[in-house]
Amino acid sequence: MKDKYIRVITSERRLIIARLYASLIEKTMTQVIDELIDSLKIPEVGNSSNTPLPK
Repeated sequence: MKDKYIRVITSERRLIIARLYASLIEKTMTQVIDELIDSLKIPEVGNSSNTPLPK
């Protein structure tokens, strides 16, 4: 799978916190963001589709 890029605008304070967190758990920012996205719960909207999201 070809990697895609995202650009996020946030406050300097939040960026510092994210970098500190990544450093403390010895992970890259990419790993931290990927894990955060993977942890999101997608609410069901109706019962029209039970198709899982692609990984």
